[in-house]
Amino acid sequence: MKVTVIGCGDAFSTGGRFHSCFHLEGERINILIDCGASSLVSLKMRHVSLNDIQAIVISHFHADHAGGVPFFLLDAHYISRRKRPLTIAGPKGIMGWFERAMEASFPGSLRHHFHFELSLVELGPFETRDFGYFQVSSYLAEHGEPGGLAYAYRIMAEGKSVAYTGDTAWTDRLIDAAGEADLFIAEAYTYEPAGGFHLDVMTLIEKYALIKPRQMVLTHMGAEVLDRAFFLPFKPLDDGMVIEI
Repeated sequence: MKVTVIGCGDAFSTGGRFHSCFHLEGERINILIDCGASSLVSLKMRHVSLNDIQAIVISHFHADHAGGVPFFLLDAHYISRRKRPLTIAGPKGIMGWFERAMEASFPGSLRHHFHFELSLVELGPFETRDFGYFQVSSYLAEHGEPGGLAYAYRIMAEGKSVAYTGDTAWTDRLIDAAGEADLFIAEAYTYEPAGGFHLDVMTLIEKYALIKPRQMVLTHMGAEVLDRAFFLPFKPLDDGMVIEI
């Protein structure tokens, strides 16, 4: 299985990076984790076959993580002429968010039926859901109240595990989410703790021994982390990078 970094930027595209989006592809699995506002551009730059994507798993409803969904869906309807079903899974509140996001992005777009079956799946904050070709476990993240719940995820597929923090301050729930994962994609917005609702490099260093992932990489990096890219103890991601698991 491989993970292609479609986007690993923060909300402000620091360093010219695209918004958060990761493509997981294996013999049976073909999904996106997050689909930020600029993701469709990067997906097309990477020549990803959009119609082969089976599901999009959203960590939370901020635009840099989920704002690309309306663009993806309208492309699927009008350009790609998608026929196969698509699942979009995310935190509680996904139904209301979806209607608001579609109407805000393309007013009136929900009056027309898509040419493909679309399923919206609401995940509880501590739930494991089997989608047949992959299994996702959700963990409540600490990213503040505005915009609804935020989740970290552990995704199991083809005997491999991929953990993803989404956006969150440190919580011990990340130990369960990412413990001994084959790949841990961890937010590192700042280098040192800065309060608020984001992770930092120093905290990840401190907590690493509790998690012990087989491979750990950094995403959602702000300027002070990118400025130290050559000196970081964990691999900083870049758009277009491919990670084999």
